Amino acid sequence: MSLQSGPAFGSLLVVDDDAGIREAMAEYLRSLGHRVEVASDCDDGVARLKVFPFDVVVCDVCLPDRDGYHLLEWAVANRPDTSVVLLTGYGTIEGAIEAIRLGAFEYLTKPLIEEELSLSIRKALGQRQIVEENKRLRQRLDEKFGLGTAVGRDYKMQRMFDLIESVADTRTTVLILGESGTGKTMTARAIHQLSSRREKPFIEVACGALPESLLESELFGHVKGSFTGASQDKVGKFLQADGGTLFLDEIATASPGLQVKLLRAIQDREFEPVGGNRTHKVDVRLILATNADLKEQVEKGQFREDLYYRINVISLTQPPLRERIGDIPLLAEHYLGIFREQTGKRVNGFDVEAMRVMQAYRWPGNVRELVNVVERAVVLCRGSQVMVNDLPDNLREDPSIRAFDRAGGTNLKAALAMPERQMILDTLAANHWNRQDSAKMLGINRTTLYKKMKRLDIDIELEMMKARG
Repeated sequence: MSLQSGPAFGSLLVVDDDAGIREAMAEYLRSLGHRVEVASDCDDGVARLKVFPFDVVVCDVCLPDRDGYHLLEWAVANRPDTSVVLLTGYGTIEGAIEAIRLGAFEYLTKPLIEEELSLSIRKALGQRQIVEENKRLRQRLDEKFGLGTAVGRDYKMQRMFDLIESVADTRTTVLILGESGTGKTMTARAIHQLSSRREKPFIEVACGALPESLLESELFGHVKGSFTGASQDKVGKFLQADGGTLFLDEIATASPGLQVKLLRAIQDREFEPVGGNRTHKVDVRLILATNADLKEQVEKGQFREDLYYRINVISLTQPPLRERIGDIPLLAEHYLGIFREQTGKRVNGFDVEAMRVMQAYRWPGNVRELVNVVERAVVLCRGSQVMVNDLPDNLREDPSIRAFDRAGGTNLKAALAMPERQMILDTLAANHWNRQDSAKMLGINRTTLYKKMKRLDIDIELEMMKARG
């Protein structure tokens, strides 16, 4: 949509102390289909703006009480979505520059040509529509990639969310650790979306998906003729991400030679394309991810120690799904809603026994596997609830489920007690088995913690021995 072909009509306010000019403009604009109100001075115009957020204000500069610049400044501060068109009988270049500097949409001189006024209004309304469309797009991006999509009440997830919000609007390099399928890419996108770089590119490179011979060219680009098949210059991902965020997934797969070049690019934000000698400097925020134990790889000489310390400034660990089984009902219901909308099927939830099976399963594929299971269940489900028979055979036959049954997990109450017990054990371990500190972290008093430990059969001395063993 061009600015000239904006919406057919809008709500307008005409401010002019000359009654004849004011009414003539209002009548003309109404004839074009606009809703128009009028005001005779600056204070009256501001009062009307306080009551109603007009799309466009057409205001004379010379008014009996205050000049039109006062109304402009008030509108910019209090009604930023309202466009202000200033009118003057003494137009100068300096006046026009000052009006635009202060935030006026346009600066027109009297006597007005009707077509000129109409065009100005259409342009202002067209710009407003583009701004509204951009806001809606930004909201959809926030919904799709922001923290709102990261489902989880487990305390490990909450701690990760807090860290994401703390680090998002910085330039600090972030290393995301976690098993395959835990949602590392979603976390990287959330960091980008919460940062001031959200308007700039988010460029993702799956390092493990490219052969070593192509990965360097993919990251840094190449010049024509630098190698066989390089028939033209290529812009690399570092340059494409300039001003935004570059996400390098599976960083542990980078070769030793590439690690050297990555170290310089990450440290100095500069590089040369393959076969070229021109140095490019970029403003890029780096987020990296891996499912490998980088510290172990450093000890084995498989990953450069200096690169490891350069990228491990802030690390986030995505917990595997089996360690936050209390989140499984939340995640399952969340994705059930998505696939219910996509398929149009009236599936209202999960049967208690089906959920028990899902919570007892080990989920080696983590959240990615759960998403696939829920989609399959919605497609196959013939009733109003997902039943056990709608789940894949490998879930129903998993050894961990039989072990869960032997432990007495025969109902939902027992299933829900398992994540609470694990949460308390994890918190105790994190606080070196100090019950006072653990109770504080859990947001309960020490007496409540003792009662829960007794109810859940937690023997702290036995658990300490297990941890040491």
